[in-house]
Amino acid sequence: MQRRDTEVPQRDPSHQEPKPAPHQPLPEGSLDRLEEEIAAAAEELIGEAVGTEQTALARPPRPELGDYSTNAGLILARQARLPPRQLAQQIGEGLQRRLGGRMLHFEVAGPGFLNIFLDDAWHVQALRSVLAAGERFGAGGAQRPQRVLIEFVSANPTGPMHVGHARNAAYGDALGRLLAFHGEHVSREFYVNDAGSQILKLGESIQAIAEGREPPEHGYHGEYVHSLLGAVAAGERVSAAELGGRAVAIIVEKMKSSLARFRVLDYEHWQYESELHEVQPQLLGREGTPVSPVAHAIELLEQKGMTYRSEGALWLRTSQLGDDKDRVLVRANGEHTYFASDIAYHQRKRERGFERQIDVWGADHHGYVPRMRAAYQALGGDPDHLEMIIMQLVHLVRDGRRAQMSKRAGEFVTLDDLVQEIGVDAARWYLLSRSHETTIDLDLDLAVKQSSENPVYYVQYAHARIASMLVKASAHVRFQALEGPDPPALHPSERDLVKVLLQFPHEVAEAADRRAPHRIAAYALELAQSFTAFYRDCRVLGAQPACAEELRLALSSATQRVLARALDLLGLSAPESM
Repeated sequence: MQRRDTEVPQRDPSHQEPKPAPHQPLPEGSLDRLEEEIAAAAEELIGEAVGTEQTALARPPRPELGDYSTNAGLILARQARLPPRQLAQQIGEGLQRRLGGRMLHFEVAGPGFLNIFLDDAWHVQALRSVLAAGERFGAGGAQRPQRVLIEFVSANPTGPMHVGHARNAAYGDALGRLLAFHGEHVSREFYVNDAGSQILKLGESIQAIAEGREPPEHGYHGEYVHSLLGAVAAGERVSAAELGGRAVAIIVEKMKSSLARFRVLDYEHWQYESELHEVQPQLLGREGTPVSPVAHAIELLEQKGMTYRSEGALWLRTSQLGDDKDRVLVRANGEHTYFASDIAYHQRKRERGFERQIDVWGADHHGYVPRMRAAYQALGGDPDHLEMIIMQLVHLVRDGRRAQMSKRAGEFVTLDDLVQEIGVDAARWYLLSRSHETTIDLDLDLAVKQSSENPVYYVQYAHARIASMLVKASAHVRFQALEGPDPPALHPSERDLVKVLLQFPHEVAEAADRRAPHRIAAYALELAQSFTAFYRDCRVLGAQPACAEELRLALSSATQRVLARALDLLGLSAPESM
C-alpha cells in the first residue's frame, strides 16, 4: 500500500518564527525592568536575593490607583520580618530613589499593596523600547528552551475532517506558533490510525457500494464514501483490506489539502500506525534480530517487570501507576491492541530526543489519559513531560439549531464546509477565542458580520485602519518626538494604550505556559479596543504640535505591529485594508 509522499512540504514563507536571542539587558521602560528594580529595592532591605516572580506587577482596575501595583510587601513580609504595609512603604521609598523623576509617587494600600505612579517620560521610554524590539517584541521568553513535539488533529482516516477536528487543528497549530515564538524548539506531527478493524470496515463499505449493496453493520455511509469508489478500478477484484488502504491514502491527501487551506503550518512528520508494526533494522530485540517499534516497546516493559500474562493475554500493570485497572497489550489471539501501538508511538518520540510531548486529543479521549501516563512512566519517562490536552466539543449554531455530526452516517459538517461558510479567519478566531476546556457554540451568523459586534472583524479593522493612516502619513516618519529629552504630555488614552502594549510579552509567556492560545485572542481584542479609544480621544494626523503627531504615529505603528503579531500567532491574516 502506498501511504504517502515522503517529501516534507515547505513552510509558508510568510510565517516567521523568531529564534531565541541571547540574553540582553532588560530595556528601560519594560515591565520586566520595572519588576527588577522593585526586586533590587527589596533586596537592599532584606539582604537576600529576591526573584521577580515575587515582585510581579499588575494593572490596577482604575487609573486613580496607579499605573501598576505589586503585592511584594505581602509576599516578602515574613522573609523581611516586617509588617506588610511597613515593608511596602520602604520598598516604595527605595524604588523612588532608583527611578528618580520617572516615578511621580507611590501609595501603600490595603494590607500591603504598593501602587506606583509613573511619569510621561517613562511611558514614552516604554514605547521606544517596544519599537526598538521590532518584530521580536514579546519573543524568546522561554527560560530553558526545550525540544517539544505537538501531535494534533490525528483524525481517523476514514472520512473528511469535521468541525471538531477544525477546533483541534486551530488549537494545535496556534499552540505550536505560540511556543515557537516564545522560544521553544517545536515540531508538529500527525498520527494516522491506518491499522485495525476500522480500515477494514471502510474497505468493506466501499466494496459494498461498488457492488450495489448496503454497507455492512457499523460500516461507513454518506456521499464521501461514494467519492472513494475511484479507489477500485472497474471490474478489479481487490480485498477489502487493500481497498481500505487505498481509501486511506486518498483521504489523507484530502486532509493535507484541507489543513493547508485552514492555514495550518506543515507537519514535519506524518506517523502511520502501520509503520509501528513493521520491522525496523535499527531496533534490535533480545535475540539480536530487528523488531518492530511495538515489539521493542513491549520488550522494554517486560524487562522492567511491568507485564504479566493472564487468560492467554499480555497485560500491563497500569494500576500500579495511577490507572483504575491493568490494560491488555496483546490479546489471547496474538493481536496487539491500539494501546500497544500508542505506547510504541510515545516511546519512539522519546527516543527521537523530544524532551516534552504534547498530545491534543478529542473530548472522547478523557478516560485514556491515566493509562497513557501510566504506560509512559512504566517505560521510564517522566509523566510530567507528557501533556495530554483534551479538547471540548464545538457546535455550529444558526437560528438556535445545532448541526449533528456522525462520520459513519455521513451527516456532518466538514472543515472545508466551515471555511467556505465563514472563511478561515473567522473560523480560527471563534475556535481559538475560548479555552480548549470549554464547549463552544459557534454562531455562524455573527461570524460573518462586518461590524463591531464581531470581534475578529473589530480586531482586523483596527489593524487596517492603522495601516491606512500610516500610508497617508508616509512610510518615512522618523518619530523624532521619541528621541528628545522633553516628550509632549500624554493623554490618558495614550498612556493606557502604552500599558496595554507593554502587557504583550507577559501575555505571550502566560499563554505559552498555560497552553492557552485564547489568551492571545483576548489580548488582541483588548489592544484593538484600547487603540479605538485612543483614536477617538486623540487626533493623530495633523495633531499639533508636530511632536504630538509624531508620538501618536509612533504609538499607532507599535500597535499595528503587535496586532499583526497577535493575529499571526492565532493563524489569522492582518489585512492592510477592509
